Amino acid sequence: LVVGIILVAINPYKQLPIYGDAIIHAYSGQNMGDMDPHIFAVAEEAYKQMARNNKNQSIIVSGESGAGKTVSARYTMRYFATVSKSSSKAHVEDKVLASNPITEAVGNAKTTRNDNSSRFGKYTEISFDQSYQIIGANMRTYLLEKSRVVFQSENERNYHIFYQLCASAMQPEYEHLKLGRSQENNLLFT
Repeated sequence: LVVGIILVAINPYKQLPIYGDAIIHAYSGQNMGDMDPHIFAVAEEAYKQMARNNKNQSIIVSGESGAGKTVSARYTMRYFATVSKSSSKAHVEDKVLASNPITEAVGNAKTTRNDNSSRFGKYTEISFDQSYQIIGANMRTYLLEKSRVVFQSENERNYHIFYQLCASAMQPEYEHLKLGRSQENNLLFT
């Protein structure tokens, strides 16, 4: 096992002008260490190693709730889509993350630190062709907190999907589920 570059990033909780196309092009083709540490430098090194050695590469994005993992993954995917000059009109990150509302409804919950905290892990695989252009992607999710379904700590909530279903209880297509308001279903909801 070989461990490569490690980048520690801090979520500034606001948009910064350091993720645009001009910055992507500035990091593209650069050697690691030639420029400031950046998620694009990590992505460039992985892309270069893939092309140079014709071997799969992995980038692990890890952190606490609210650390910006989803945003970092999105920037990485956008970097790959831009430098690979993918022929697709829609950006790869938009396609991969189009499933996010469903994934978040089933796997996100309110915690004491974050109102929309992911309680699952994601594995995103991006596929490239022989000319190193993106040809597809696959995302797998792994539910990490199954116990949350039957128990939540004080000031926390169950998965969003339960509240969304209860909020839709009066719609005709959901009447057969016999749902009530979330406050009435206190066995599952707190």
